[in-house]
Amino acid sequence: MEASAGMVAGSYNRNELVRIRHDSDSGHKPLKNMNDHICQICGETVGLTFNGDAFVACNECAFPVCRPCYEYERKEGNQSCPQCKTRYKRHKGSPRVEGDDDEDDVDDLENEFKLGQGDNKARQQWDEDVELSSSSRHDSQQPIPILAHVQPMSGEIPCATPDTESVRTSSDPLGPSEKFHSLPYADPRHPVPVRIIDPSKDLNSYSRGNVDWKERVETWKLKQEKNMAQTTGRYTDGKGDMEGTSSNGDELQMVDDAWQPLSRVVPIPSSHVTPYRVVIILRLIILGFFLQYRTTHPVKDAYLLWLTSVICEIWFAFSWLLDQFPKWSPINRETYIDRLALRYDREGEPSQLAPVDIFVSTVDPLKEPPLVTANTVLSILSVDYPVDKVSCYVSDDGSAMLTFEALSETAEFAKKWVPFCKKHNIEPRAPEFYFCQKIDYLKDKIQPSFVKERRAMKREYEEFKVRINALVAKAQKTPEEGWIMQDGTPWPGNNPRDHPGMIQVFLGHSGGLDEDGNELPRLVYVSREKRPGFQHHKKAGAMNALIRVSAVLTNGAYLLNVDCDHYFNNSKALKEAMCFMMDPVLGKKTCYVQFPQRFDGIDLHDRYANRNIVFFDINLKGLDGIQGPVYVGTGSCFNRQALYGYDPALTAEDLEPNIIVKSCWGSRKKGKDGHKKYVDKKKAAERTESTIPIFYTEDMEEAIAGYDEESSLLMSQERLEKRFGLSPVFIAATFMEQGGLPPSTNPATLLKEAIHVISCGYEDKTEWGKEIGWIYGSVTEDILTGFKMHARGWISIYCMPLRPAFKGSAPINLSDRLNQVLRWALGSIEIFLSRHCPLWYGYNRRLKLLQRMAYINTIFYPLTSIPLLAYCTLPAFCLLTNKFIIPEISNFASMWFILLFVSIFATSILELRWSGVSIEDWWRNEQFWVIGGTSAHLFAVFQGLLKVLAGIDTNFTVTSKASDDDGEFAELYVFKWTSLLIPPTTVLIVNLVGIVAGVSYAINSGYQSWGPLFGKLFFALWVIAHLYPFLKGLLGRQNRTPTIVIVWSILLASIFSLLWVRIVPFTSHSTNAASSGQCGIDC
Repeated sequence: MEASAGMVAGSYNRNELVRIRHDSDSGHKPLKNMNDHICQICGETVGLTFNGDAFVACNECAFPVCRPCYEYERKEGNQSCPQCKTRYKRHKGSPRVEGDDDEDDVDDLENEFKLGQGDNKARQQWDEDVELSSSSRHDSQQPIPILAHVQPMSGEIPCATPDTESVRTSSDPLGPSEKFHSLPYADPRHPVPVRIIDPSKDLNSYSRGNVDWKERVETWKLKQEKNMAQTTGRYTDGKGDMEGTSSNGDELQMVDDAWQPLSRVVPIPSSHVTPYRVVIILRLIILGFFLQYRTTHPVKDAYLLWLTSVICEIWFAFSWLLDQFPKWSPINRETYIDRLALRYDREGEPSQLAPVDIFVSTVDPLKEPPLVTANTVLSILSVDYPVDKVSCYVSDDGSAMLTFEALSETAEFAKKWVPFCKKHNIEPRAPEFYFCQKIDYLKDKIQPSFVKERRAMKREYEEFKVRINALVAKAQKTPEEGWIMQDGTPWPGNNPRDHPGMIQVFLGHSGGLDEDGNELPRLVYVSREKRPGFQHHKKAGAMNALIRVSAVLTNGAYLLNVDCDHYFNNSKALKEAMCFMMDPVLGKKTCYVQFPQRFDGIDLHDRYANRNIVFFDINLKGLDGIQGPVYVGTGSCFNRQALYGYDPALTAEDLEPNIIVKSCWGSRKKGKDGHKKYVDKKKAAERTESTIPIFYTEDMEEAIAGYDEESSLLMSQERLEKRFGLSPVFIAATFMEQGGLPPSTNPATLLKEAIHVISCGYEDKTEWGKEIGWIYGSVTEDILTGFKMHARGWISIYCMPLRPAFKGSAPINLSDRLNQVLRWALGSIEIFLSRHCPLWYGYNRRLKLLQRMAYINTIFYPLTSIPLLAYCTLPAFCLLTNKFIIPEISNFASMWFILLFVSIFATSILELRWSGVSIEDWWRNEQFWVIGGTSAHLFAVFQGLLKVLAGIDTNFTVTSKASDDDGEFAELYVFKWTSLLIPPTTVLIVNLVGIVAGVSYAINSGYQSWGPLFGKLFFALWVIAHLYPFLKGLLGRQNRTPTIVIVWSILLASIFSLLWVRIVPFTSHSTNAASSGQCGIDC
């Protein structure tokens, strides 16, 4: 689909497909070849033989191995295939090794010795093979099988040596390509070649990522390091040249750096972590003794208050355990982008970096300003990544013409902005935030033309803002006849609840060049079809539609999603993620890389803890040391295979017994069949399902008829359609683990399929939202989606580059912040009441114990609001009744109270020490924990119960009131009434009244009553100190508290105090009678 082809709209169910604003039909353009084999040992391309065929090392399983690794295995290894263990046969041109005499094949006598001693023809052949295997740079693509009853596509079953022909495709859905390659081609007229599986062998040996293969890779790496060390020792003295070569030491060092790890784990210093862990254990012991004392020493004259306090304290202890122990082993990580470039992005050669599809989601342009979305899109288009590897998809789930027109303006401005960013290497690359920086923008700038070009670009951006603002002003009032496009065509999305699917490619290949004539990344507008009577699943449904349409059009190997207000603050963010995703070992089991969220526009003191520093810098670092951070909804780079519901490759650790078995009986020694004792056959089949070749043709039925049904792991086409839907193009794309499009000769089919996969009924009777893609069932689909991946055994990575990768905006107003927290808490309650609750889901999978505890804490924290609200009102009741929840204690018992408070503070201080979080950020987090717990979390519990159990969906509306004037952080002081403010306001008033009553009683009773009063006052002041930011939010702008509020507060407090002293309501009648019978001075 070309950028100049106009918008495509249609409905699959209604058999409609129209092209709007179509300028001209360009000729069909050929597709780029994206069908390369990748060596599973070294990561390079397998390459071709001298006659143009793909090099196949093993004729039995066709495990992808390049020529150099094949020769190394024959010479230094065990001379067998790492996958199926079949002994390698000698290929033409390979030197003879021990054991070749036993082979019956015809020998290649003229090349049986080392190539260096052979003739020039053999040397030339060897050089060509090595060059093809190590230097060819094509868009990586795994071959795919051809399905029955599907439009024929070029592809190849990865099995026996196939025939190879030169194929020239004639069309490209996104533009032309000038390169033609020899690629494997399966003629649809011929039967599909089927590899017969040896039933005597373990089926796991036919899957990539098996245990033996992992062990072989590790052994190969150790031998390679040993050989490299021996080679380095042959340098001449002081010269740096190697014997017999002209390469110098710098080149060898560059090669060595290219094969070093792309990242490393930076453990927290033991001097920080060890005391932290010791204090946690001590705190746990002290907490046990404290609770033992509290439960065995009731307060008889205040039994109800005592019982309430004990129940709350036990719940707080349980909540602390869930929150604390997942932070037991925090780690940091460090990436090496320079090594990534040496391995996959060498200068002067086509880039081998993996293609990435970036998703931006938006709904209502009046609530999510188009200028903010435009800045996010501009920062994506100007990332430091090969332009042909980046595709940006903008999901407009509100089908707003304003978003479409704003995106069109953004595409035009990008032709000027992107070359400016890359020429001068500026950061950040979102123009609004770049021009607003209060820094020296001339720092590190050396080009004389920079100042002039910057002024011109700023002027261009201001004109761009005016055009966007004009579109926003025009969209404030919808015409009665609906919106009309510039060519007079009615806007297809005039009814946001009933409209066809719409796709428009703004940039990419044809029509997508910047002012300097360079290619720009693809920019695609997508609005999925919506019809009455269908469940659309809000954001999760929109993200799943983007997965499918991107797979049909570009099929990047990895996906990155951001909210419309989260822009790229670091242009190298994609490369940071690729340091983990493209790692030969770590990338096989990584489902996503999560970046921390950082925010702009937050007030200096972060009154309502909008930055969430404690969560992002402490909790997620702790989870990174277990199985990885939770998915937070934005700033995450995904592996497509993980989103497709596939399991990670089998590893030795996966085959170990689970943690419960280990703790009870210990780990058993492994024998020949040791793994089989612990692995359930059904589970092994499920976990290898994603890596076993998938075939289904009528010709295969006879080939597999004789095999046992349990041992054949072949998926039928009906099963694929039930899992992924009825799109053959999308199903074919799911087989391509390295991304890229399958060669196709009919772009019109791709357009139709793109509309098909975003139709409203596509997901019916499939596994979308259940096992595939973003998971449905909660408004916090991010937590649920990440949990499902971790339950399958995937790991996630927490990447914190020095320059934050993304920055966004957060609501700084109190009411808006509480409503945001309400939505998060409501999602947790929905998960708690669903079948995906971590308490009972996924025990037959590979979710680690501490990771499960973290997920339990994620869904349980709203329930803490009930004991928290009760605990915060206890001080007021104690002051009003002159009772206390703790009896008179001895000096020995008071020691446990003191030690408990000391351990709490020690844990917090040591936590801040290893994390680098400031005390102010920690204190703001503690304050908002109480504010949110007594308001939003409490409402979420009851709203979630009503929604799940009774089917009643309750919404809390926020009514805005005008502020006095605008200024910096003006939104912070705007008062918006919402029912969420009622509980914390009540807690504040009750505690203030209790303090007045307690002090009044102490004044009236004499000095002997001041001692017990201090404990109650400390308790009440603790509550008020935590609610202080909430109180400031109620009072409005700083130093602008209305005088009438102060006057009425003093008046009411004075009246209440006088009445309290005079009436004494909590004194019994007998006490009053006794006091009235006593004689005074004048008796």
